Amino acid sequence: MGQVPNAQDGLPDVTWRKSARSGKQGNCVELAPVPARRVAVRNSRFPEGPALLFSVAEMSAFLADVKRGAYDDLLGPDDVAGLAS
Repeated sequence: MGQVPNAQDGLPDVTWRKSARSGKQGNCVELAPVPARRVAVRNSRFPEGPALLFSVAEMSAFLADVKRGAYDDLLGPDDVAGLAS
């Protein structure tokens, strides 16, 4: 994992995207593919803040864990049940 101190300046040519499920308050995580087979992640409320850079292998492993429920214990039972809808 790497880091870019200022995502807006350090990654000017990437296309950021966020989940269609993002709330209207703007408390979102944005992702963008970047050169050298990496994925950048930043806080949408602070585009000039840092971005974390993950390799495709790291992001693939994380997404696989999410899909199999590895982090469901971080949520309450009502939150996990709401994910199915």
